[in-house]
Amino acid sequence: MSEWRSSEAARGLALVGPTLLYAVAMLAVPLGAVLVYSFLTDGYLTIIPEFTLANYAEVFSDPIYRQVMARSLGVALAVTVATVVLAYPVAYFVAFHVRPERRSLWLFLITIPFWTSYLIRVFLWKVILGYNGVVNATLTGLGIIDEPLTFILYNVNAVVITLAHAYAPFAILPIFVALGKIDRTLLEAAQDLGESRLATFLRVTLPLSVPGVVAAVLIVFIPTVGDYVTPRLVGGPEGRMIANIIQLQYLRLDNYPLGSALAVTAMAIVTVIAVGFVLSLRRYLRVRQ
Repeated sequence: MSEWRSSEAARGLALVGPTLLYAVAMLAVPLGAVLVYSFLTDGYLTIIPEFTLANYAEVFSDPIYRQVMARSLGVALAVTVATVVLAYPVAYFVAFHVRPERRSLWLFLITIPFWTSYLIRVFLWKVILGYNGVVNATLTGLGIIDEPLTFILYNVNAVVITLAHAYAPFAILPIFVALGKIDRTLLEAAQDLGESRLATFLRVTLPLSVPGVVAAVLIVFIPTVGDYVTPRLVGGPEGRMIANIIQLQYLRLDNYPLGSALAVTAMAIVTVIAVGFVLSLRRYLRVRQ
């Protein structure tokens, strides 16, 4: 026993132990509680400790919940595609066209949005996209439109625009790291063999940067599905997402079991999509190799 206590494994466990306990207490226990609640029966202002699958049956049978879940996944997919597509050129420019001594400055500028509160940034987009906001005022002043646009606020479009801006740094940084690890001699060799710049990018740079793209996709997609603040402030009735419905069940209707079933269902769907995406991409890359 004394030998085990002095071993490297014991020292490692002592170092990891507090963090592990903290993670279990702050993450595993709440998730476990939500899972348990999802199988209980709702009573008015109380929870009846009776096992039931009625909550999950309602989640999958009610057209409103199915519609909101599909909208949440659609918004998350749109935000992910827009964010990664716009973030890749920025990361590519910083990795390949900015001098090494100035890259730190560019990364510093990219992270500036983190200096302000997420809530403030959402409110700023509400001002920009509003009926009398910056966009409409500019377009009206230039004579491009006669009346302010109404489809850019309090709907899904506003949610996608706001979330794409909010999560842009999360997509730029992992792609930049992946691009920075690419051996430049491989690119030179491809061009020496007669490949054009475009062919070199498609056949060498892009495949080698896939790990960064995958990380960016997961970092953006997973939290976007459960975003609550942005749909609440700029989405309006047409832009509500699953997190807003969960909040409604918990705090307004006091239906903890149904709210928990919605949360567990959303987490399960996101997990299946994320795992399926990673496995499909790995299989595709293995086939190409």
